[in-house]
Amino acid sequence: MINDSIMWTLLLVIVVSLLALDLFVLNRKKEDMSMKKAVCLSAFFISVGLLFGVVIFFEGSHSATEYYTGYVIELMLSVDNLFVFIIIFTYFQVPREYQHKALFYGIIGAIVFRVIFIFAGVQLLERFDMMSYIFGAILLFTAIKTVTKKDNADKSLENNLVVRFCRRFMKVSDDYDGDRFFTKKNGVRMVTPLFVVVLVIEFTDLVFAVDSIPAVLAITTDMFIVCASNMFAIIGLRSLYFTLRGAVSSLEYLKYGLGAILAFVAMKMIFDLKSIMDPLHSLSIIMAILSTTVILSLLISKRKKEREAGDPPAV
Repeated sequence: MINDSIMWTLLLVIVVSLLALDLFVLNRKKEDMSMKKAVCLSAFFISVGLLFGVVIFFEGSHSATEYYTGYVIELMLSVDNLFVFIIIFTYFQVPREYQHKALFYGIIGAIVFRVIFIFAGVQLLERFDMMSYIFGAILLFTAIKTVTKKDNADKSLENNLVVRFCRRFMKVSDDYDGDRFFTKKNGVRMVTPLFVVVLVIEFTDLVFAVDSIPAVLAITTDMFIVCASNMFAIIGLRSLYFTLRGAVSSLEYLKYGLGAILAFVAMKMIFDLKSIMDPLHSLSIIMAILSTTVILSLLISKRKKEREAGDPPAV
């Protein structure tokens, strides 16, 4: 277990520095992020997350393997979230140059809420043995939901609790006012649609946290490792979104791999397989499932495009 105050301080300093770097240095201008910049930033944030695992390695190889396993799970679940973010931005017609700001503030809130969820989850697991079965059941349900879900998020946003609350209790302007969250029209102070988008992202991540936090807790209950793996996966999510924004359709079979991974960690938690399966074995199985799913998705997507390109024009 990592309880060193120096490690916690180091994690906090790195996370705050990365957030400040992202907002005030790398993305000061209010413009759409280019693909080249998004790829470079994604590589940078992922590299920092991987290098932090090297730091943890000096605390113990076992802890480092648990961190990498948790990091991979959280990163892949975050990629799945990108599908929802795209639908949210499309539904609210968010201009591309404002999407980064919405993601940034949405994810800051997500970090705070996830720390609370992690603390509560660890405490429950340590105090009540039955919680492992409850969390395992949640993961199994999530695995089934992930595999069987349909692309009907547009309809769900119409009935979204946050959207309905804002429409009923807040004055929401019809138009965006730059990247501002608040505006004035005819002397009346109102929230902009961008403010509503941030709230929807926050609420969406809370729902995802219910799924993802138990997935990492199935690997380890070390508070530091769970927090670190979550923080670094979330921090890189914004740049990853802009990198994969135009390519997520090519990963349509990713959900089956995520479903298999969630079912696997659910079995580990329900049947308490930690004693007979060390973190390295878990990491190997998860990476094998993930790589197979991604490769198959890309190959099938490529063949579909080739067939469509080769189809004769309709008469």
